[in-house]
Amino acid sequence: MSGRYERNEVKPTIEIARNIADILDASLNYLTGKTDVEMDKVTAKRILEVSKFNEDDKNHMFSVIDAFIAQRKIQSIL
Repeated sequence: MSGRYERNEVKPTIEIARNIADILDASLNYLTGKTDVEMDKVTAKRILEVSKFNEDDKNHMFSVIDAFIAQRKIQSIL
């Protein structure tokens, strides 16, 4: 059956695609080419935790992250 997937003769069901993603430890977005960056599970878990913060705490967290990103970009230019 996997050969038929590779030859695009058949498309896997969502359940099969999810199982493939789990086996490969990758997201469906990454496997389908929707994104070219694969986020590791630890980072994804941290981001999900931050998304549960109240708006003020999220804004504070993102301000710190934005400042760090800006600093890294400046350092890469120099």
